Amino acid sequence: SEVARVGAKFAKKGKQRSRFLGQTVSCHVSAPLQLCVCAIMWSNASSDSSTCGAPVKRTEEGRSVCSTHDDPKRSRGSGDLSVERGPLQIPSRHRLQAGFSGSLLRSWQGVPPLQPSNLVFPVFVVDQEELKEEIRTMPGQFRFGYKTLVRELSSLVEKGLGGVMIFGVVEGGLKDERGTCADSLDGPVIKALQILKRELPQLLLVADVCLCEYTNHGHCGILDQSGRVINKCSVDRIAEIAVAYARAGADVLAPSDMSEGRVMQIKKRLLADSEIAHKAVMSYSAKFASAFYGPFREAAGSAPSFGDRKCYQLPPEARTLGIRASLRDAEEGADFLMVKPASHYLDVVKALHDRVDVPLAVYQVSGEYAMLKFASEAGALDLRTAVLESVASMQRAGASVVITYFAPELLDWLP
Repeated sequence: SEVARVGAKFAKKGKQRSRFLGQTVSCHVSAPLQLCVCAIMWSNASSDSSTCGAPVKRTEEGRSVCSTHDDPKRSRGSGDLSVERGPLQIPSRHRLQAGFSGSLLRSWQGVPPLQPSNLVFPVFVVDQEELKEEIRTMPGQFRFGYKTLVRELSSLVEKGLGGVMIFGVVEGGLKDERGTCADSLDGPVIKALQILKRELPQLLLVADVCLCEYTNHGHCGILDQSGRVINKCSVDRIAEIAVAYARAGADVLAPSDMSEGRVMQIKKRLLADSEIAHKAVMSYSAKFASAFYGPFREAAGSAPSFGDRKCYQLPPEARTLGIRASLRDAEEGADFLMVKPASHYLDVVKALHDRVDVPLAVYQVSGEYAMLKFASEAGALDLRTAVLESVASMQRAGASVVITYFAPELLDWLP
């Protein structure tokens, strides 16, 4: 073609300067790239306007030049590839900043703002009536007596708090191999559920269902003599605890043990009892074996006495396993799925959001809380800005529910 012929004429090795159609090209590039530049110039020269949009004029030599910017006194740049075209011309569709120039406009650009009703506040409750004991590794978080907890939550409910997730804390002497105190009528969770349902009926009660806080070995299931989790026995025990919590007033049962088949068994047991058949299940479907659980284990006294939980919690690098486990739990009847931790696994949240029709929750765990809290106290970041940014990223990935220890602050910070 004519463009190829003319472009090839000016494609030479080494640094060169070529005058073509009234414009200067300084180049030290390959022939194909020069050819593209020449083609663009040829196209512009064939019209009635220059590359900057101004009318063209013909010189005595017959060259086409810009009537506005053809100033021989202008300095010529000398970069690897510079095409002088006059003032920057940005198409209207590429001008983005006007669309977020004000605070309200900025809010329109993203996902819908998080509402207080989408927040769930995790709390630690002991089997005492009155207690408020700060957790060393989680500044601003406390272990509560069940009557103290009612008073603490009342003000948050008035601000619109959606729900609370309850974790029981018991003394070591009460723990055994089966986690008997998990569903004991004298245990902290049963007592807390009963009093909260009576005193704050509008508050959604989510009960974590696990054994690690209540077993003397600190693992999340029933163990055999070699120390391995027996899946069937663990599933039966988890379902038993879930039913007890549902009858005590829990609206949502949240099994976090990661035993296989526990969602199906819990749903089966719930549906068999007409009084609790309407209770929902929020599965910890993608719970990863994370380093960010450390502060929680101190708060709940749930660290394993030996080994670790890598044989039943998911490997951090195993994105596909997180998706498969979540799809399995959805198939078993989970009403909600959860990804835990939140910030470091947003790729899993996004993948699930694109594949399932079950609402997604994320759990901003204790280590994520402590990381932001201690960084703020050290003056490394502004806590409010950082927390709002982190929560926005969770929503952007597709989370509908955010479980976070920052819930009390967010109730004041949200627009």
